[in-house]
Order: sequence, then C-alpha cells, then structure tokens
Amino acid sequence: MKREIRMRAFAAWGAVPLALVAAATPAIAADRTDWVDAKTGHRIHLVSDAPGNYALYFNYNAYTPNGDTMIFQTADGISRLDMTSWKVTPLLKRPGLKLLFAGHKTRTAYFSERPAGDPTGPVTIYAADIDSGAVRLIAKVPKGSQIDTINADETLLAGQVASRDMPLQPGAGPSVGGLTPYAANWPDGRPMTYADAKEYRLNQRLDARIPMEIYTVDVKTGARRTVLKATDWLNHLQFSPTDPTLLMYCHEGPWHKVDRIWTIRTDGTQMTKVHARTMNMEIAGHEFWSPDGKTIWYDLQRPRGESFWLAGYEVGTGKRTQYYLERNQWSVHYNLSADQKTFLGDGADSEMVARAPDAKWLYLFKPQTIPDVAGIRAENAASLIASGRMDQEKIVDFAKQDYKLEPNARFSPDGKWLIFRANIEGKTAIYAAEVAKAAS
Repeated sequence: MKREIRMRAFAAWGAVPLALVAAATPAIAADRTDWVDAKTGHRIHLVSDAPGNYALYFNYNAYTPNGDTMIFQTADGISRLDMTSWKVTPLLKRPGLKLLFAGHKTRTAYFSERPAGDPTGPVTIYAADIDSGAVRLIAKVPKGSQIDTINADETLLAGQVASRDMPLQPGAGPSVGGLTPYAANWPDGRPMTYADAKEYRLNQRLDARIPMEIYTVDVKTGARRTVLKATDWLNHLQFSPTDPTLLMYCHEGPWHKVDRIWTIRTDGTQMTKVHARTMNMEIAGHEFWSPDGKTIWYDLQRPRGESFWLAGYEVGTGKRTQYYLERNQWSVHYNLSADQKTFLGDGADSEMVARAPDAKWLYLFKPQTIPDVAGIRAENAASLIASGRMDQEKIVDFAKQDYKLEPNARFSPDGKWLIFRANIEGKTAIYAAEVAKAAS
C-alpha cells in the first residue's frame, strides 16, 4: 500500500509547484522515491534499491521488443519494471543466477547459472518467459565461459572462454555493492589510484596471453561452434541488432596498447579492425551499436586523456563521424536514443582518464555538425571524417557517486527517461531520470 501511495503521488507531480519542492528539499532525500534534482531541475524516480540490484551493462538489451518492460537482477533473482506505471514485480525468484539480457524478438529473459561456490565453473544457460516466468534450458557451456550477447533473430548466443582463469585482482574477496576492489602499488611502494591500479591489473591479464576462443550457441539445439581462437584477450562481444551473423568483439587490455574494436562473421570470415591507431597513446573503446545496426560508436581519445571524441564507424560504407567533447563532458559510457538523435554520457570522477574537475553528472548530448565555411566544400570532403561537437544538458547531479560503480545509463525505449545505476544515496540502487525538465 505504501508503494501504491508513492506511485500515485509521482503521477500527480503536476499538481505541485516543483520549483518550490526543489528549493525546499536537498538534492537527495533518503525517505523519498521521487524528487526533483535541485541542481538540474530534472525529475528522478527510484526504481529499486533491492539488495543485489543490477541494471545490466550499458550495451546489453534490457527491454522487451515493444518496450513496455525492463528486466533487472536482484539478490532474489530477476525483476521486471513496467515502463508505464513504474511498478516492479518479481519475474523469477532464483538466487545466484546471472541475468544476461532480454530477447530482441521474443519476450524472453536469458540468464545463466554456475555450480554453487564455483564462480568459474561450467555455465548453464536458461530462458525465462517474461510474462509467465516459465523457464527452459538452452545449453551447457564449458568452465570459464561467459555469454555476452544474442543475435537479432534470437537464433544464436555468443560467448568467450579462456583456457584458464586469472583473477584481475589477486587475493581479492567478492565485490561489495558492485564495486571492484582494484589496488596496486608503484615500485617505490606508493599506492596507485583506483584508475591506475585497474590499468595495471588489465595489463597483467593481457600479458599472460591465455588461449581463448569466441563461440556461438544455437538457441534451439544447444550446439556450440567456434568462431575465433586467439591468445589475445577477447571480450565485449556484441551482435549487431539487425544483422544476425555480424558480431563485434574487442581485444581487451590497456586501450593504448591494444587494437581494440573488431567485427567478424559467425562463420569466422570477414574479420575487420574497426579503428586503427595513428598516434602514440591514442585510445578507442567502450564500443556499442547504433539501434539500426549501421554504425559502431566508441570513445576516441587522441591522445589519451587530452582530446576527447565520440566516434562513429559505418559498417557498410566505412564512413566515419567524430563529435568533439570537452574534458568535463567525457563519460565512462555513452549511449544513443532509439531515434538516434540524442546521446547520453554518464560522467566520470577526477581520477579517471580525463582527470576532469567537474564531470560528475548524467549528461544529455545533442550532436551538432560543423558546417563548411561559406558553403565551400573540399573536393574530397565526402571521403573525410565528418566532424561535430556536443551540446550538453545536465540531467542528474552525481556529486555523491562513487564511480567504482559505473552508472551504465541507457535511454528508455520512448526516449523520455534515462535509466541508470548509482550509489548517490549511499547504497546501490536503480533510478530513472526524466529527459524533459520538470515544470515549475
């Protein structure tokens, strides 16, 4: 009943002078599920602060095909969020599972399980009907496997497996509240920052040259087929949202050291490097597909930590676009609305690569192209990189965010809300921020 009363109050916000509410209350009020951010003027709704909540990584699909439901994980299993009423209901009570993603064509939540007490053991993959909760077995895959993605027609899963496990942080216990405990020291014994320690541990894993493979799993038969074998650190698999046989993957490791972004067909052909470095310390990463499957977008820095761009590569034509970002606009992750007109950025703290003094915000970005002066175009303009910049709007104040927990923000299917995970109230929770500014 208490939840129902709060939901009614949220629906009736228009009856309250929101400017007065924002002025009279702090930016965060622990006893409320809805408020207006005092610094940005945007409405925020607490979706869930249930223990173990996980709102999926920024490039994993969390929505049903018609966009009416979002799925997320809690310590109890899988929950579903009604995108119209904001009502949260349990889908599957099954502690210990790992939610993978939602299907692109069917109302299905895919998840995996490992044997109790064996975090690197063999993986069993299941599918749960989002409406009924009925569960079916998909396949069992080898020890050390990680399933990352499902293709556009839901016929194939793709994953990667290493021949042996290597923890990124030796001797570390389980993470607390979703925070990965990276730590390391310089040769003189001084402790590294969290960001530098993470790079150090990533490089150790890369230099180990552990044999790996990318493989697919047939959703109907469970049959497994190898796509690629390598001693590169293979990670971040993402099927095209429209082409069922096109797979993007990355070479993981320190970004200035690896050629990160690649595509490949599921039969192992047409392996293509998406971005080639042209200067020392140039980095590219945190790649993601556009909703129409035509463009791969990624964070580009030339050089690292100095010049920031959101870059796009059209897979069909090879045409490139780059939007410039100010230092304070650089974000851990970016995302794109369904209509492909607006980007978001989830900000960063001052220890991260940009060393930005004021980047702890959830941003909305509107790209602006740089026009030709006086309408005069170079003869080869069509073959050059199209350039632009980003106009920003601050949506949520992340001053209290500990960025060891990355917000991993995404647009709602209708583009009206930004969904993210944060610890701005002291504990990990899932929130929604309204794109439109609250009426005063």
